[in-house]
Amino acid sequence: MRPGPSVSDTTDGWRRWRFAMWAGAAALLVLPLIAMRFTREVDWDGVDFLVAGGLLAAACGAVELGLSLSRDLRYRAATGVGVLAGLLLVWANLAVGVIGDGASAVNLAVFAVPLVAFVGACVARFRARGMAIAMGVTAIAQAVFLPLAAGAGDAAAMVPIGVIVVLWLASAALFLAAARVR
Repeated sequence: MRPGPSVSDTTDGWRRWRFAMWAGAAALLVLPLIAMRFTREVDWDGVDFLVAGGLLAAACGAVELGLSLSRDLRYRAATGVGVLAGLLLVWANLAVGVIGDGASAVNLAVFAVPLVAFVGACVARFRARGMAIAMGVTAIAQAVFLPLAAGAGDAAAMVPIGVIVVLWLASAALFLAAARVR
């Protein structure tokens, strides 16, 4: 079997990428602070900054974990795409809610989707084939919210839900490609 594409962790490119990831997370936290100086539409308090900072730190930490678990570029890309899907889902749900207004039982249930990904990853012990299955199951869990959005008359919610389903599926496909190499 031919090994998959890989990259050494000691290359300057990966160091720069990691620095850019963490610096980008910090910049995302600074943006609301700057926006509050110019508009009243953005009104974050300390709790908002703590939650956003914790969410970004968890996402960056998850990417770091994925980078440390495999040198295979497909595995690493799958990790990045999966983390991005979870980050976008949780951030949007915290900000405005995915379906309807933020304070609903359906939006509370949306938080179960990244939990499915996390539990699936742990059960798979972060192995590529198991991660592919976990991300596929997570995509199905996410897709459950498409008919719920339609039933709630929130057609606008179907696009972001569908985009995140595609991200979960892309992550699954990349993990599967990484598993086939082994």
